[in-house]
Parts: sequence; C-alpha cells; structure tokens
Amino acid sequence: MSTTSSTSKNLEFEKEQQVKFAHCDFAGIVFYPRFLEMLNELVEDWFEEALDYSFLKMHPNGGVPTVDLKIKFRSPARLGDILTKKLWVAELSDKSVTYGFEFTLNEKTVLEGTAVLVNVALDKVKKEIKPTSWNPKVKTKMERYRHA
Repeated sequence: MSTTSSTSKNLEFEKEQQVKFAHCDFAGIVFYPRFLEMLNELVEDWFEEALDYSFLKMHPNGGVPTVDLKIKFRSPARLGDILTKKLWVAELSDKSVTYGFEFTLNEKTVLEGTAVLVNVALDKVKKEIKPTSWNPKVKTKMERYRHA
C-alpha cells in the first residue's frame, strides 16, 4: 500500500514494508543489503505510482542508475516489524534527482539518507549510455515532491 503524505506543502511518497524472514540474518535483524533492496523497491514504486514512468516503460532504452548513496543506520529492524518508508526530492536538475529517504518503525528512525539518480538513455549507435533530460511531465511530477 502506498500513500502520498504532505508535510507543510511538501509531498512525500510513502509505503509500508513488513520485514520478512528473507530480509534477516541469523540474529533475526535486517541484513543491511536487504535495506538497499527495500529502498530500490520504494524508488521503483515511486516512479510507477507517483510519476507514471515505470521501470518497464523506461527499460531497456533508458534507466535511472544510482550514482551516489549516503545512508545512516540508526536502529535495527526485526522479523515481523512494519517499516514506514518515505521518499522526497531534495534537488532536481535537468538530468538528475537527489532524493532523501527515511525508514521508520513506530516513528523511530531505522535508517535515513540521500541518493542521486541520473536519467540515462542508450545510444544504440555508440552502444553506450549517456545522461539525458527528464521528460517534462515526469520532471513536473517530481517537483511536487521537492522539499526546500
């Protein structure tokens, strides 16, 4: 289930995630790479549900690779926990977006950070990818999630 919440006129994309057995290590807490998978799912859902630009539409001729990721782990999450995952736009340029994110458990921060995605297209002649401008409709929808 996804929601779009508003905080002082700034939208946030929000989803809940239950911690499953596959997310956990032997100690029963989320193994840190699984958090990155959960984050990628949040980004993919944001593109599909809020921006109407699904990964299915953008691939195989383009994409939005992560080029920078900063993350702080604040508190463990355990099997069965229900995490609230939030995403918002911190910076938006012609070809990239920096988004902030936070995962919480009962309003306590589990992890938080920022990441940069670059919009790329495949140059079929040169067989390489290169940064390209956002579709204006997608960029306009991203602006709604921008926090000052």
